[in-house]
Amino acid sequence: MATDCKDCPLRRLELFRDFSAEELQFMRRFKTGELQVSPGTTVLMEGSNTPQLYTVLRGMGVRSKAVGDGQRQVLNFALPGDFLGLQAAVMAEMNYSVEAVTPMRLCVFRRADIWDLYKRFPERAFDLTWLGAVEERFMGEAMAALGQRPARERTAWALVTLYRRLQRLGLENGGEGVPFPFRQQDLADALGLSLVHTNKTLSALRGEQLLSLQGGRLRIPDIDRLARACAIDIEATPERPLV
Repeated sequence: MATDCKDCPLRRLELFRDFSAEELQFMRRFKTGELQVSPGTTVLMEGSNTPQLYTVLRGMGVRSKAVGDGQRQVLNFALPGDFLGLQAAVMAEMNYSVEAVTPMRLCVFRRADIWDLYKRFPERAFDLTWLGAVEERFMGEAMAALGQRPARERTAWALVTLYRRLQRLGLENGGEGVPFPFRQQDLADALGLSLVHTNKTLSALRGEQLLSLQGGRLRIPDIDRLARACAIDIEATPERPLV
C-alpha cells in the first residue's frame, strides 16, 4: 500500500524541512501513487519527456549521461528524499538518465500538476528551485574536483560527501558505517578515473585505515582525519526541502 504523506518516514528526519498543515494536505492530493522498481531499472531516460515526477522514498540510484561509444558519465547519486524529473518538467526533456542501483520505492506525481504547486504554494515551489540549484552546485563542485584535484583528494571528497548525506538520512549503523551499494565502476565513472586507478586509490586509503569499503558498506572511522589526510574541506549538510 502507498505511504500516506502524513506518515512519510522522511518527514521524521532532521535533514528535511517539514510541511505546514496546508502544504501537507496539498501534497497528499499531489501524490498519485508509488512505484516499486528493481535494481537495473531505468527510472528516467535521457531525452525522454516523462509525464511523471518522483521523490525517492527508499533505495538508491545513479544519474548518468551518455557520452558516446556506449560510455557514460555518472553525474551524481540518487538518494532518499531526492526529487527526480524536475528537469523534464521545466525543459521538456531529460538530459540525463536515472537508474536504480538497489530496489527503489518512488512517490509518483503528475508533471502537469506541478504548476498548481507553483501557483498555490510559492514558498514550496521555491524549494524546487533550491533543489535544482543544489544539484547544479554539486555538479560544479564535482567538475572542480575532476579538473583540479588528484585522484586521492577527489575520491575522499566524493566519499565524505556521500557519507555525511547518508548519515543525515539515518542510515548509519554504528561501527558498520552506511550502506554503499554502488559499484567501484560507478564511483570511477563519477570521478573521471579508470577502474584500476580507483581501486588503487581505495586500497591506499584502506591501508592508512582512513576508510573501509566492503560488503556493500562504507565505513569512515574519523571523517575529520580523512579530510585532513586528503586536504579536503568538510561542509555542513544543509537542511533540505522535501517534495
